[in-house]
Amino acid sequence: MAKLTSVIFDMDGTLADTEEVHRQAFNLAFDDFNLDWHWSRKEYEELLVISGGRERMRQYALDDEKFKMPPDLDEYVAGIHKLKTTHYARMLVEGHVKLRTGVRRIIDECREAGFRLAIATSSQLTNVDTLLENNLPSDWRSWFEIIASCDIVEAKKPSPAVYQYVMEQMNVSPKECLALEDTRNGFLSGQAAGIQTVITTHYFTQNNDFTGAPLVVDTLGEPDEAFQISNGDSELLAYIEANGIKHVSADLFQQVVAETQFHEANIHQCA
Repeated sequence: MAKLTSVIFDMDGTLADTEEVHRQAFNLAFDDFNLDWHWSRKEYEELLVISGGRERMRQYALDDEKFKMPPDLDEYVAGIHKLKTTHYARMLVEGHVKLRTGVRRIIDECREAGFRLAIATSSQLTNVDTLLENNLPSDWRSWFEIIASCDIVEAKKPSPAVYQYVMEQMNVSPKECLALEDTRNGFLSGQAAGIQTVITTHYFTQNNDFTGAPLVVDTLGEPDEAFQISNGDSELLAYIEANGIKHVSADLFQQVVAETQFHEANIHQCA
């Protein structure tokens, strides 16, 4: 049985609850372009099934019968997205977004436990830099062996490409890895790459289908702020309850992988 050696973090929605700020930044950019588009929270939740801001806007434009199509839609969308990114970065710098509950603690615990860390995101590298520059110490880049973004891997989740790239660069197998995600597309990406994936939901993804995920919680929790479990393997949940664990720890990550591999082995033996 392979031992867990590496933890791979998604960024948007996982490291920080950025989706609401993304939504607001999109709407500000739409106003700047004199568009009558305004994405509500409910509408944005539905749009998140499409990975990537440019891809999201492009599909929205194609679906809007009242929208006057420009000569080059991709160039037009890229212009909106560039301005949206400017608004988003400003809001991050102004402190609108903090790391989610338990994220800094779990990063510290994983480093102390000797796990190798990486980031695999469909977002831009500039977004990763801006978020973590404003939430972690100045040497944070050295904490992560690989930071793979859409600037490096064009194929976006649910494609497994970004996870495959990270594993190739780190020279690790899927069985050695655990991914942290927040969306169905992220879960499907990790699953397609063969990586066990823990889900931390939020407003925009709490209704996603995460069937098959070894553990689905609302946050990574803190000792004084328990996470809520919405889905997970029954034996793993029994382990959590029996040990009185109220927050996800590095040890629990190891247990997630060990338990899941144990069940896979039993399934193969019964087949």
